Amino acid sequence: MNPVRIPDLVSTLFRLVLGLLFALHGAASLFGGFGSGSGGSGEAVPIGTWPGWYAALIQFAGGLLVLAGLATRAAAIICSGSMAYAYFVVHQPDALLPLNNGGEKAALFCWSFLLIAALGPGRWSVDAALSRRRARAGTPEPVAAA
Repeated sequence: MNPVRIPDLVSTLFRLVLGLLFALHGAASLFGGFGSGSGGSGEAVPIGTWPGWYAALIQFAGGLLVLAGLATRAAAIICSGSMAYAYFVVHQPDALLPLNNGGEKAALFCWSFLLIAALGPGRWSVDAALSRRRARAGTPEPVAAA
C-alpha cells in the first residue's frame, strides 16, 4: 500500500470541488433553484434552448463525470471548451478583460478543466479503479491516442 502523497490528495480534492461546483451550476440552470439558474433568475432554462440548455447539460453531466473521475480527461476537455465558448461568445464581446466583461467564472472554469485534463483523474477516481481492476484481471489497457 502506497502512502498518501500530498499532491495526489490536493489534485483529487481540486477535481472533486471543481466537478461539484460545475455540476451544481448546471443543475441550477437545468432544474431551477439553487439561487442562480438561468442568468441568476432561479428559473430553469427551457429545454432545447440554444446555447443555454446545452451548456447547462454539459455543465451538469460533465461536472458529475469529473466529480466521479469517470472519463475524466474527455469530460474535462469538453467542459473546458464549453467555458472557452462561453467566454469568447458571451463575455468577450462586452469588453476585452474578464474583470470588465463578467467572464471571470468562465475563464477560471476553462483553465481549471484544462488542468484536470492534463493532470488526469488521480488515483482516487473511478478511472483509476477501473485501470487497477483491468491490471489485476490481466486485460490489456485500451490504447490511448497519442
